[in-house]
Amino acid sequence: MMPPRWLTGLLAFTALALVPWTLWLTFSLPSRHVTQHYDAAWVGFDIGLFCSIALTARAAYRRSRLLVPFAAATCALLIADAWFDVVTSNPGERIEAVLEAGLAELPLAALCAFVVYDAERVQTSVRGLRHR
Repeated sequence: MMPPRWLTGLLAFTALALVPWTLWLTFSLPSRHVTQHYDAAWVGFDIGLFCSIALTARAAYRRSRLLVPFAAATCALLIADAWFDVVTSNPGERIEAVLEAGLAELPLAALCAFVVYDAERVQTSVRGLRHR
């Protein structure tokens, strides 16, 4: 099924509108900001990441057609998690954040990207694991 033609225009307009918005943020936001509920933001994000990973695993196990969208969402969340872990870490925490991103989050994101790229092969492999 083809998406409606107006969707292409809307997405292109949104992408173009993000350019001046990002430039404005670059020059207007402070480099340091203390906020309340920082812990709740991270806990909430990690709960969402847990749900996304669990739903992706369930979709793979059940050979669901939802595997690709769940894997795509999980990939995006893992990349965002790696990015924000690294850029919000203090200098003393940065090595740990970079190692976690490089050894856990980004490899899992790459695996999810592969699932999106070749879901049929992934589901065939899962089918073989289920019958062992």
